[in-house]
Amino acid sequence: MHLNATSALWLLPFVAPISLWVAWTDMKWMKIHNNAVLALVAVYLVIGFIALPFQSWAWGWLSLAVVLALGFALSMAGLMGGGDAKFAAAMAPFIALGDLSLFLMLLASVTIVSFIAHRLARSIPATQRLAPGWESWHRREFPMGLALGPSLLFYLILATVFGNTTA
Repeated sequence: MHLNATSALWLLPFVAPISLWVAWTDMKWMKIHNNAVLALVAVYLVIGFIALPFQSWAWGWLSLAVVLALGFALSMAGLMGGGDAKFAAAMAPFIALGDLSLFLMLLASVTIVSFIAHRLARSIPATQRLAPGWESWHRREFPMGLALGPSLLFYLILATVFGNTTA
């Protein structure tokens, strides 16, 4: 992996609660709140500046802008939700460019598993009783935050274990 293990370890405790919050709120309300997106950007701004080499940190802002533009185009075409697009853009700077193909495979795998698990869970009445009123139980759309948040979390966990240990 290209992301430094120490950098990933610095980022992980700040990113984890935001990633889990996004998964939960998207299942509950089918919405990724702007405060979660802004919190993730703030983590990158402050903790990323401390944890990452300056050049990597600076280039991360370009990846945020590129993913945001692409996400908004997909959102305007009806292929992606606006909250999903904004959160994906906020996630982008955390992914080392050399790890992009690995991350996309991870995202695809987590999306498939999340989709199947969500569809199975919502088909079980006892599960619905544990979380009554969750919007995602009744909507056709899939709460993509359930895949996006955990994908970033798993990527950082993998980087702490398998990332390089040299600066």
